Amino acid sequence: MAAPPVRARADYDYLIKLLLIGDSGVGKSCLLLRFSDGSFTTSFITTIGIDFKIRTIELDGKRIKLQIWDTAGQERFRTITTAYYRGAMGILLVYDVTDESSFNNIRNWIRNIEQHASDNVNKILVGNKADMDESKRAVPTAKGQALADEYGIKFFETSAKTNLNVEQVFFSIARDIKQRLAETDSKPEDRTIKINKPDQAAAEGTAAPRSACCGS
Repeated sequence: MAAPPVRARADYDYLIKLLLIGDSGVGKSCLLLRFSDGSFTTSFITTIGIDFKIRTIELDGKRIKLQIWDTAGQERFRTITTAYYRGAMGILLVYDVTDESSFNNIRNWIRNIEQHASDNVNKILVGNKADMDESKRAVPTAKGQALADEYGIKFFETSAKTNLNVEQVFFSIARDIKQRLAETDSKPEDRTIKINKPDQAAAEGTAAPRSACCGS
């Protein structure tokens, strides 16, 4: 039996690029591993630079291909990760509910987003390690919610270990981005007008110069 024909881009309706940012050790890699592979490991290996995984999900009858980038939280890798802000369509800001400094640094991460990311990028605040004993908790849920409200973004507490709200976080931001993309697609007047179209010279009945870039 002949193999079915290869269909370009047939495996998804939307390609969404997400970025995980936050201090080192807050559990970004564990969240990504739990969501992409459904697994959790207690062996902690610090991300060096950038790593990414892909998972395709179904949302409102559409197939969404999520390309999720996991960034290193250490300062020395900050210059590497800034290059990935621009292409991100959604950013997950992750802190550790048992580490108050990682929560306080969220404001610094948001400033990085404002400097390097697109203006319309979707953001979501994630308080990870919510499975930890309450005696170890340093950031109350209400404090996390208050910060999210201040910036007008959604907030979830998660646990990569117990799989608490992990699916919900990624599905929530993916749905918001899909809605934004769908609204943009339905407004052709908002699309960028291309200049120097190939047929422009022909339409005007003139020949384009051969070496316009070098001409005087």
